[in-house]
Amino acid sequence: MFSKRVVKVGNLAVGGNNRVFVQSMLNKPSEDVKANLVQARELEAAGCDIIRVSIPNKESLNTLFALKNEFDLPVVADIHFDYKMAIESVHAGADKVRINPGNMGNKEHLGLIVAACSQKEVPIRIGVNSGSIPSYVLKAMGRTPEGLVAAARDYVKLLNSLDFDNIIISVKSSNVIEMIKAYTLLADTCDYPLHLGVTEAGTFDVGVIKSSIGIGSLLAGGVGDTIRVSLTEEPVKEVEVALNILRILGLRKGLNIISCPTCGRTKLDIKKIAYNLRRALDKCGLLDADLEIAVMGCAVNGPGEAKDADFGIAGGDGEGVIFREGKIIKKVREECLVNELVDLITLTRTEA
Repeated sequence: MFSKRVVKVGNLAVGGNNRVFVQSMLNKPSEDVKANLVQARELEAAGCDIIRVSIPNKESLNTLFALKNEFDLPVVADIHFDYKMAIESVHAGADKVRINPGNMGNKEHLGLIVAACSQKEVPIRIGVNSGSIPSYVLKAMGRTPEGLVAAARDYVKLLNSLDFDNIIISVKSSNVIEMIKAYTLLADTCDYPLHLGVTEAGTFDVGVIKSSIGIGSLLAGGVGDTIRVSLTEEPVKEVEVALNILRILGLRKGLNIISCPTCGRTKLDIKKIAYNLRRALDKCGLLDADLEIAVMGCAVNGPGEAKDADFGIAGGDGEGVIFREGKIIKKVREECLVNELVDLITLTRTEA
């Protein structure tokens, strides 16, 4: 696997040894400036690093322009079919342009996009997915991981022939296994930064699983530089899931609550405690704290099983113990466990 080259997207350096960045896409009507600005603020507050917006017409350029004036986050213009919108997006301040070179009309139109991007030092993401493989590749390879990679590599060669090399690539599929294989093949044969995603992953329940398997397994193997979790949901949910994937893999700091699945020995309502604890920590602004907190159902084994946690609760019969770094601090009634633990965490962080 090659080391990645670095591509600048606004004020972010993508690739190389830089961190993995989270993207999401605005889903309000592209011409509705106010609604998109409100949604962009929500994404920024949720921890999104890069915002993408559809640019289907001239009216939507007003939204792009407003986003660039209101936010420091890089903004990506998502373009399909109309090469003029790609050029106008660059002039309106887009930090990256996402295109499928195959639907830009012809090489002359693509050359005009490249000229605008070169002048402004704006990168192009070559976005290929299983539904947009060119016909000549489909005929030779079918709708396969190899076909996705072949299409992407041909588009890279096309941009290179226009003396353009400021490129990021994605080869998304709604099939998780195909997506993993395609990105693995691509990572083995090129050194451009890769944007990961399971396209059209579906509703929240299934989409989270698909994205976690697809994106997570690639990141665990060192493949991927930016990610988007594509859900039939509000974009903020996409960001939350993406950040959780990164935190679980140790690629981002943040709160990690581990809780046992319970068994016949459990005497406390561990599910209720775990959910109440998360809500209480959210109220205190601690969801982004770099902490591991354990909620265990057994008072005997809990502190030992979760000894690496910063703080935790282990249950007994109608009561539980609060522990810190494996050491029991106090015994508390069940109804007081969450408040006592949150108070201890808050006090400890204040003293630090």
